[in-house]
Amino acid sequence: MTEDHALHFYFLGGPDFIVGPTAPAAERNVLGVIGKVGIETAQKVIAMRRKLRDLIAMVAGKAIHPVFGLPGGVAKPLTQQQVEQFRAVADEAVEFAQFTLGLFDQVVLQNSQYVDLIRSDVFTHQTYYMGLVDEQNRLNFYDGALRIVSPNGQEWANFPPEQYAEYIGEHAEAWTYMKFCYLKAIGWQGFTDGPSSGIYSVAPLARLNASEGMATPLAQQEYLKFFETLGGKPVHHTLANHWARVIELLHAAERMRELANDPEISDGNVRTIPTATPREGIGVVEAPRGTLFHHYQADERGLITKANLIVATQNNAARIALSVEKAARRLVNASTVDEGILNTVEMAFRAYDPCLGCATHSLPGSMPLFIRVCDWRGSVLTTLRRDDDGAIRRD
Repeated sequence: MTEDHALHFYFLGGPDFIVGPTAPAAERNVLGVIGKVGIETAQKVIAMRRKLRDLIAMVAGKAIHPVFGLPGGVAKPLTQQQVEQFRAVADEAVEFAQFTLGLFDQVVLQNSQYVDLIRSDVFTHQTYYMGLVDEQNRLNFYDGALRIVSPNGQEWANFPPEQYAEYIGEHAEAWTYMKFCYLKAIGWQGFTDGPSSGIYSVAPLARLNASEGMATPLAQQEYLKFFETLGGKPVHHTLANHWARVIELLHAAERMRELANDPEISDGNVRTIPTATPREGIGVVEAPRGTLFHHYQADERGLITKANLIVATQNNAARIALSVEKAARRLVNASTVDEGILNTVEMAFRAYDPCLGCATHSLPGSMPLFIRVCDWRGSVLTTLRRDDDGAIRRD
């Protein structure tokens, strides 16, 4: 969580603010960020991410798609030497997170134009919000109950993750392989927001809205400042995701330090090998982009017969559609469309840190695809299709 949030702030979403939303595309990237914040800061960012990724690879085999988890636990315990390395990096990560929050305050919060952009109606939607919380309704990444709050901030539901299917529905549209999630009790009301809409959001902003506080002391101070500055709970401004993400960066670093100093972290009892054949399992965690559901059913041999994955981007898909459409309608003028305007529209999309590949699933692995090329009148010029056999054909 710490590494991923740092990646998004400095490399993906941060350039919109540090370099500027209307800056040329060639500058609106990590190199542009380095030019603005200086080599010393850039070195700090790169070194911190490398140390965090090295920790993941050291324990889990590799940083991307680690091979650590096994049925009943994990592959191996931490050695004392590894624990000491975690403690050292965790202390540094807390300091780095505080530095990042200071940079955000300096670059974004002290710039009235940026604050106005965050608060603007162009990037505002009143939806429901969902996230994992602990027994005190404090933000939690790994365990606990799912809490949903309404657009006015009141608790709408609080339930164990294994009951997710009773609360969450999935709506299909003909123009995409990605489904759109909604609250079943309200029903699918289309791409509209407000209390009568069943659309909800996940991700950092949603987690802060759905919780009643942070579980670590330094992040709690930033949590209070966040809502005080933006007018109380809940905050409906999509671009506030960036600030919420940096607060979570601090929370994750504090949590890592707390875990690294827990005596049980090096306990050798890391796996209980299952003795029964599993028939059904539901797992829910908070990924950096938001709430992630995995639901599997198996036959008497333990072979999976049904799988349902709802990833963060799928939970957010309907709100993302609202955000992009609203920004485009408000900002794009037929007579003046430049790269700066188009990038500002993209900011409505980028704030969610989406992954459309993660949110699009097809079994057994092939996906027929149709592409229609139209002229400006809407007349179809040609059609390309990829059939189930993978062949590309032109009509």
